[in-house]
Amino acid sequence: MNTKSSLIKLYLGRGVLAVAWAAAFASAHDPIDALTITLLVAYPLIDAVSSLIDLRTLPSGPERSLTAFNGVLSTLAAAGVGLAGTGGVAAVLHVFGAWAVVSGAAQVLVGWRRRGPELGRQWPMLIAGGLSFLVGIFYNIQALGNDASLDVLSVYATGGGVFFIIQAGLLAWRARQRRTLTV
Repeated sequence: MNTKSSLIKLYLGRGVLAVAWAAAFASAHDPIDALTITLLVAYPLIDAVSSLIDLRTLPSGPERSLTAFNGVLSTLAAAGVGLAGTGGVAAVLHVFGAWAVVSGAAQVLVGWRRRGPELGRQWPMLIAGGLSFLVGIFYNIQALGNDASLDVLSVYATGGGVFFIIQAGLLAWRARQRRTLTV
């Protein structure tokens, strides 16, 4: 299986899972209970598993190192939000926000490295990573205030999922265009 078809499937699956997670979390996060904590742990684990799947197709180099780093980071984030869930909304937002900042920066770097004639400009991944970085900062600021809420996490996951789905669609469209040109 070539890199592009692997990425199409990975991005589409990752995007659909993120949107499904957001729908489940939106209806189950208040109050923080065992289901909420389970969902909080599941979201970064989706990212960790996606990174491991992506690693299988990558050659050695900086992109592979960044992807491996993101997989480890997301695994640590899963444990962190699980523990933070017992400390309340502010603790969850701090951990989730820190993860969003670092993983967003890694996503921008991976997207930048993947730019090229085969995989396109990667603008959905670059935008999603940049937004993740900025939103992570916002979550940490919000956690310091009196109006901290986990509602924002469903919006975050939905947005990220939509960007992954868009990127999968662009890759599929680009592959189809290349096949049409070569026939």
